[in-house]
Amino acid sequence: MNNLFNRNKTFRPQKSHSQGTKRYDLHKRAQATLGKYVGSICMPMASGTVLTLVLFHSKFARLNALPACFLRKLVLGAAVDFFNEISIVYGTILEFCTSKSCPEMRAGPKFEYLWKDGKEFKTPVKLAAPEYIDTLMTWVEELLSDETLFPTREGVPYCRGFVSVVKNIFRRLFRVYAHVYYSHFDKIVSIGAEAHLNSCFKHFMAFVTEFDLVDKREQEPLNDLIKNLLH
Repeated sequence: MNNLFNRNKTFRPQKSHSQGTKRYDLHKRAQATLGKYVGSICMPMASGTVLTLVLFHSKFARLNALPACFLRKLVLGAAVDFFNEISIVYGTILEFCTSKSCPEMRAGPKFEYLWKDGKEFKTPVKLAAPEYIDTLMTWVEELLSDETLFPTREGVPYCRGFVSVVKNIFRRLFRVYAHVYYSHFDKIVSIGAEAHLNSCFKHFMAFVTEFDLVDKREQEPLNDLIKNLLH
């Protein structure tokens, strides 16, 4: 099983948190003190308020006690980690996702995704799934590396459109999972990667749900799966 998810199977090179930056410091601090994010719990308090706790392998962090700047760093750091994780997941079925087998970027018969980035593709265009995903991952990588959007130096504020940019990143990363589940799940099962895929997607959706990063309408292709994994 471990051989399925080694670096040789990675669709794109792993994106790291550069040492000496605030993103790297946050990533290491989160790993050391919190562990891997696995969900959240809402606890009713005697006062009638609800305390939201984020679960990191049996350890908790109080979201409502964290400053906004820390939450932004947390979400951005997680975006890098989820980017890497999805890259590995897609890498396991990369050879089976071709322009011939997947001439459109779809999540079942009802959902087709068109690509638009406002630069090279100024209007929505239809792309084969492998081209769509490659373009998507390149787009995400460029955004995460853009110092004008997400500065890594301490004291430099994030861009004003931080929330909308991050939501767009998570929305499009979700589409990769949707395509993998609908078009390649049989292959995932045949190579023994089902449990790993479900685990990765569960962590992704738990984080997405906690921070409201993907609209419910976008989640529709995998609604039943999400309910089963998170409830």
